[in-house]
Amino acid sequence: QVQLVESGGGLVQAGGSLRLSCAASGRTFSSYHVGWFRQAPGKEREFVAGIRWSGDSTYYADSVKGRFTISRDNDKNTGYLQMNSLKAEDTAVYYCAARDRVRSYSLTYYLTSAYNYWGQGTQVTVSS
Repeated sequence: QVQLVESGGGLVQAGGSLRLSCAASGRTFSSYHVGWFRQAPGKEREFVAGIRWSGDSTYYADSVKGRFTISRDNDKNTGYLQMNSLKAEDTAVYYCAARDRVRSYSLTYYLTSAYNYWGQGTQVTVSS
């Protein structure tokens, strides 16, 4: 198993940037694909970005493409989400998630049900 802890959230003005981190402990971090999701009040949790265990493939929701960048450092057991040009509609609790390495990740990366492990979330608030 793996335990995930997010950090880096906070309050930022529209147009600003934040970098979220996802620290993993337990089983080897490279054993997992990693995704970032977010949930705004009154809305369902939605996919933001995903990255394969090796870092060689990344996936983004259309709403964040070109503004957010997902990355990982397996040596540091940490995943990252760099968020630039933030908008008020990016306000949400952001969650890091991990799933065991499977070949079908390229087909399922956007599904909350595809992930086995979740962090507790970190709040991101963008003021307009």
